[in-house]
Amino acid sequence: MTIQPYTDPDVGKTPEQLFAERSKRVQDAMQLKRPDRIPVILDASYMPAEMYGVTRQEQHENEEKELEMLEKAALYFQPDSILGIFPFTNWEANAAVGDRMTKFPGHGFGPDGSYQFQEGEYMKGEDYDAFIEDPADWSIRKYWPRVFTELEGLAHLPPLGNAAFGCYSLLYLGGFTAPPIAKAFHALARAIEARAAADGRMIRTMQRLGALGFVPHPIAVAVIEAPFDLMSDTLRGMRGIMTDLYRRPEKLLAAQEKVLRFELEGAIDWSRATGINFSFIPLHRGSDGFMSLPQFEKFYWSQLKTLMLGLVDAGIMPVVFYEGTWNERLKYLAELPKGKTVGWFQSSDIFKVKEIVGDTMCIMGGMPNSILQAGTPEKVREFTIELCKKVGKGGGFIMTTGVGEMEGCKPELVKVWVDTTKEYGVYR
Repeated sequence: MTIQPYTDPDVGKTPEQLFAERSKRVQDAMQLKRPDRIPVILDASYMPAEMYGVTRQEQHENEEKELEMLEKAALYFQPDSILGIFPFTNWEANAAVGDRMTKFPGHGFGPDGSYQFQEGEYMKGEDYDAFIEDPADWSIRKYWPRVFTELEGLAHLPPLGNAAFGCYSLLYLGGFTAPPIAKAFHALARAIEARAAADGRMIRTMQRLGALGFVPHPIAVAVIEAPFDLMSDTLRGMRGIMTDLYRRPEKLLAAQEKVLRFELEGAIDWSRATGINFSFIPLHRGSDGFMSLPQFEKFYWSQLKTLMLGLVDAGIMPVVFYEGTWNERLKYLAELPKGKTVGWFQSSDIFKVKEIVGDTMCIMGGMPNSILQAGTPEKVREFTIELCKKVGKGGGFIMTTGVGEMEGCKPELVKVWVDTTKEYGVYR
């Protein structure tokens, strides 16, 4: 197959025109409308470092360099939106508190490693009662000292309820001067400063890219988890949570009820404070094979659906990453309100996804990362055309990769993919 040169219709337009057109295009797709063409979003991650010859550590630590690389990549590929390193990862904040769960390039391994999350069992089965009784007190005095080396001094705090109310609470402040506790508070202060700097970096990135005509990525927002995932990922761990399904199911359900309430309240408060009406929910344990369908209904879907409906009722659109394969669970997703959620699918049969939930939610994904890493221009073009014709039919589709880290993707194949989407993803 001979690939003819592609002439991008966006050439010659002002950044203001492009930003307006791209904003409407993405919004229309998310609301199950038919835009002028299928939007394209690039989750570049470490690909700019590979393209422009710097280490991943430098991409993390040199804000100006990453911004320059993102600008160059955006102008070369001309997507509707592009994202570099995920904005909710920040090595400085994690390092300030001695996070045992994360490793970053140059911090835990070599300068060209990839960000890693290291799961552990930081909540024991016997902790359920204390967690259910008072999640905040248990988290600060028990969980934080276990997870963060610099916060171990918080284990010396008295129960927080003792020092929470009225003028008499000031009597307890003297205890905070104890060296282990004071050290922990200083570490927290450093982490807060680092997190604030990272948030400023994200805002500057969006402003710089916006000035070039590229719209913000829909996952650059508040991040929350399905209640089961929160209990599993950072608290009980994979092994612990699976034993809980059989040994302490009622306590697991009660804990998830607590999680659901504070996650929903936090997401709503964040949305009201920022004016951003989206929440990103990456799902980790709900895909096919983790548990039986009856267990999925009881321990996973019921709480996740309630969380999403609560967000929708508050005027917030959940952007949900259905990690893994959800082919057996798609019928549940069809229960969600139409046009109120976005589903980003990693490895599910994207054509089956379109068939079952195409009238329910905007679909993101479609392009396997492997094709952009090891395919050919002909294969990329052929599969992109198929996606445009079948998954893009009628609107409600955003073209992106199945996994939000494009490291290892070949720039020349990514260019073919973006150009082909623009050529064949036009709605007439």
